Parts: sequence; structure tokens; C-alpha cells
Amino acid sequence: MKVYTKSGDKGDTSLVYGKRVSKASAQVEAYGTCDEANSMIGLAFSFLPDGEEWEQLQKTIHIIQTKLFHIGAELSTPAGKNVKWPIEEADVSFLEEEIDNMETTLPVLTNFILPGGSPTGASLHSARTIVRRAERCAIALHKKEPVNPIAIKYLNRLSDYLFVLARHVNHRIGTTEPTLHQD
Repeated sequence: MKVYTKSGDKGDTSLVYGKRVSKASAQVEAYGTCDEANSMIGLAFSFLPDGEEWEQLQKTIHIIQTKLFHIGAELSTPAGKNVKWPIEEADVSFLEEEIDNMETTLPVLTNFILPGGSPTGASLHSARTIVRRAERCAIALHKKEPVNPIAIKYLNRLSDYLFVLARHVNHRIGTTEPTLHQD
């Protein structure tokens, strides 16, 4: 099978189950932004140092990237059709547990931090902002047609997770987080 199909050359694309929609539709924007976030998470993890101490975190990120892919699939499924991998409350709880575990190892925030630090940390902050946009896109889509509210909740929690993960990685690597400039 070829990567290119030429079927989208006139500005439309197929959803799951074959329904054709404009590439400018809210639905394509929502699942496309999830894909963009997933790519940035992958980029962030390409900067992680090698070593056994990072293996569990890499496994967790693999789970999260898979769930984000599932949200994209869910958002690209036409209303009323069966969703192959629906996001569930347990997926949100998993993120919350991961956040809680990481926060126990971090210094208390006493200042606003700026996105940055290590290349991994900075990339995770970028991924966080893309996930926030994906959440806004999913909410905008939900105004037009039903979207699983748990998928929206997952995106919200994922952006929180990525914020804490950026701090966690920077802390473990020993990189100082940049804070607001004090005038």
C-alpha cells in the first residue's frame, strides 16, 4: 500500500468508517492537534539520557502516547459510530497517580516557572501547550457534535501531567528551572 493516495488533493479527507470531511473541519483540527502533541512528546523523549533509571518513565510515556493516539482515533470517528479504543476514567486516574507520585519528589513551587530547562523539559513544556490546544479543539468540536467528555478530561489532565513531568525530568537531570525575571 502506498503512503500517498491522492484522495485528499482537493482538501478533504476520510474519517474512520470512510466519511469524507474537509481538512479544515473542527474534527480534523482536533485529531490532528492530538497527533501534533503526540509527535512533540516523542521528540521530547528522544532527548532523554539513556539508562535503566529512565526505563519505567519510557514505558509510562509509551502508554500515554498510545492513549493519545486512541483519543485521536476517537475524535476521528463520526458521531454515532462504534469507537474502537474509548478513553475511560481509569486512564485519567492513571495520569493523576503519576502526577501525585512525581510531585512527592519535587521542590514546592514558590515562583512561576518558565518553559525551559533541559532539552527534554523544554520539549515537554511545548508538548503541554499543544495538548492544551488539542483540548480546546476537542471542546470546540463538542459544541458541534458529541465528544466523549472523558477524552476531554484526559487531555486536560495530560497537560497537567506534562507540566509536572517537565519539572520532574529537569529535577532528575539537575537542570535549574527558569523562573520569571524579577525586576
